[in-house]
Amino acid sequence: MHEYSVVQALLNQCEEVAEENDAEKITKVVCKIGVMSGIENHLLQVAFDTFKEGTMCAEAEFIVNEQRLKLECRDCGHVFETDEIRYYCTECESLRVKVLDGEDMYLMSLEME
Repeated sequence: MHEYSVVQALLNQCEEVAEENDAEKITKVVCKIGVMSGIENHLLQVAFDTFKEGTMCAEAEFIVNEQRLKLECRDCGHVFETDEIRYYCTECESLRVKVLDGEDMYLMSLEME
């Protein structure tokens, strides 16, 4: 379950940001996770709840915003989002599409005290 290692890296990143800002604790962590990131949101939540104890995130609320797959057609230029794992243009049906978003995980914001 790679969500555990992802959460460990996330907690480390959160603590680094908090220390840089002289915060004593983190109250909210907001992440954006792409549907094609390979990360299971519910497993990430379980991992976060398990590993946050003893960190600056111990009392933090964990919010996950799911990012739909965003694609751009290289033939007609159409940009579109989809919840489906679809790698063809919805306008011209070309297979020459470029992924713009939806494959990564980002730490979007922290609330700290």
